[in-house]
Amino acid sequence: MVKTAVQTQATKPPRFLELYRSQVVPAMMKEFHYKNALAVPRIEKVVVNMGVKEGGQDIKILEHLAHELGMITGQRPVITKAKKSISGFKLREGSPIGLKVTLRRNRMYEFLDRLFNVAMPRIRDFRGFPVSSFDSSANYSLGIQEQIIFPEVEYDKMKKLQGMDVTFVTTTTRKEETKRLLELLGFPFRK
Repeated sequence: MVKTAVQTQATKPPRFLELYRSQVVPAMMKEFHYKNALAVPRIEKVVVNMGVKEGGQDIKILEHLAHELGMITGQRPVITKAKKSISGFKLREGSPIGLKVTLRRNRMYEFLDRLFNVAMPRIRDFRGFPVSSFDSSANYSLGIQEQIIFPEVEYDKMKKLQGMDVTFVTTTTRKEETKRLLELLGFPFRK
């Protein structure tokens, strides 16, 4: 049986997964004295969140941003809805207020590769991300101000500049392990 190009491409693991297995795991085992390769922390999932305040008034903007986020991540986003009504913000319960994508496995590694190697170098006046953005579970969150840093977004067809939050959820609960894992993958922390 002859394999087509699509079949061979589907079986080949992403470049970042190979980098993790070949370089990051041995370096982390040596540095943190793990006895087993499965004890080395890994990124479990990446959550990309986009808050759209105009989503309740203009559904076209929300649909357009959902299409752009889908192109960026390679997965269709879920529309998040308001849990409570807040009169000060003119917000009704159940109205759409954002978009969310949870990436796992191969899509996650492909997104990380594009984020670290293509999108981050396109950020203007970039000095690195702060080390202080870890939560109590040692997950790292960062904010991106414009979606135009991704080459998938066509500047001419863009209707609205929109920021997004990216959260890296890891299997460890120690901040120094998560920081070292991200550094070895090529994440630029501020010096």
